[in-house]
Amino acid sequence: MLSAIENLCVDSFFSKLTRNLLKTKRVESTGELRNRQRSTTEPQQSESPRIQQSQGNRTVWSLKSLKWLLGKIGPGFVTGAADDDPSGIATYSQTGAIFGYGQLWLVWFTCPFMIVIQQMCGRIGMVTGKGLAGVILEHYSRKILYITVSLLVIANTINIGADLVAMASSAKMLMGLPFMFWLILITVSIVILEVFVPYRTYSRILKYLALTLFSYFLAALVVRLDWGTVLHATLVPHIEFSADYLLNIVAILGTTISPYLFFWQASQEVEEKVMNGQIPDMGVGKPCVTRRGMAEMGWDTVAGMFFSQIIMFFIIVTTAATLHAGRITTIQTASQAAEALRPLAGDLAYLLFAVGIIGTGLLAVPVLAGASAYAVAEMAGMKEGLGKKPGRAPGFYAVITASTLIGMSLNWFGINPITALYYTAALNGLTAPPLMALVIMIANRKDIMGQFVNSRGSNILGWVIVLIMTLAGLLLIVNLVTGP
Repeated sequence: MLSAIENLCVDSFFSKLTRNLLKTKRVESTGELRNRQRSTTEPQQSESPRIQQSQGNRTVWSLKSLKWLLGKIGPGFVTGAADDDPSGIATYSQTGAIFGYGQLWLVWFTCPFMIVIQQMCGRIGMVTGKGLAGVILEHYSRKILYITVSLLVIANTINIGADLVAMASSAKMLMGLPFMFWLILITVSIVILEVFVPYRTYSRILKYLALTLFSYFLAALVVRLDWGTVLHATLVPHIEFSADYLLNIVAILGTTISPYLFFWQASQEVEEKVMNGQIPDMGVGKPCVTRRGMAEMGWDTVAGMFFSQIIMFFIIVTTAATLHAGRITTIQTASQAAEALRPLAGDLAYLLFAVGIIGTGLLAVPVLAGASAYAVAEMAGMKEGLGKKPGRAPGFYAVITASTLIGMSLNWFGINPITALYYTAALNGLTAPPLMALVIMIANRKDIMGQFVNSRGSNILGWVIVLIMTLAGLLLIVNLVTGP
């Protein structure tokens, strides 16, 4: 009896449950049908604002991310990006056009040496509160400083001239109008920005300009590449004992490890300390340096030098896959490389390459002129710093203006800046090794650096590159004597 009652209750329960489920299903189906009808009659009103809001949020997020990234990067990153100036682009383009992928291994070979030397320069600026010239003047012979700074200013001025010519040529290719119009416009614009724009704003402008180097990454994506061959050439060094091959290695070393970068980064680290209120002025007082701050500078420098070498990699790869494959090996300027790319890789690769030349030039020319100004100002005991208004540092800004205008005028006096660059490489070859030796010695002195002296690994890498650069400089000088 009990069992029969239980069965009846269970049957009653499940029948009610089934009826309720069916009723719910009918309600849901009716609701879905109404929603479907509403969505078909009013599609624009419901979905469009959501899509627009989503796109707007994505844009805001992207801008915030970019602003956060630019806030994190410092002088080390800008220094690395400035290393890929139009003259450097011309050297890398020539490397790819003549040797194909044969010298890609130099990308990873030179990177550790660049990082180590630039980190030393950054540490010297952070610890002493002075630029490199100021430290040399205080602790070493004036004669050494005078010779070094004189060679630096001459080399930088010629480099500025070559970069301005490349930028004006690229602007003419892209937008028409006479070459001289663009040469004057670009030169005057750079001088006005560097002299009259406040340092806090100008440093952000330099960071944005560094991003134009991504155009070479995009240009490489446009070109069809055999990545297996590229990877093999990158990881396995290929050596040829020919004069052209060895001299091109010398040219790459002179382009990637340049004295102007040493002076620029050391002084920029001091500028950052002044801007953040850690010291009252450049050369006045010593900043309070923490290990965390030093580590941040180190990683910023690593990022900058690595970024520089990645761009070098993509420029060589792009020109090797197009110009070298098309048997076009006579490339003297970066703008020539861009023009030669057009029939081989299409308008997009040509456009990206040319735009990159202008963007990198707008970054590199102020760095070249600024490095000269920092060195001359400290040598002569003048007020210095991009954080000062022109009236408070007239000599410093006069050097910036003069070196930029003289660089521009080389073209007017019948001096070919591209030919002069070859001799500039020889000057850098003479200047860089003794200057690097001096940087290493300063970075090892406890009375100057305190607890932030060099590690053993930094010393080994530093002295190895001094030896390599010395041999490279001698080789280039012999070539100049016997005939380029």
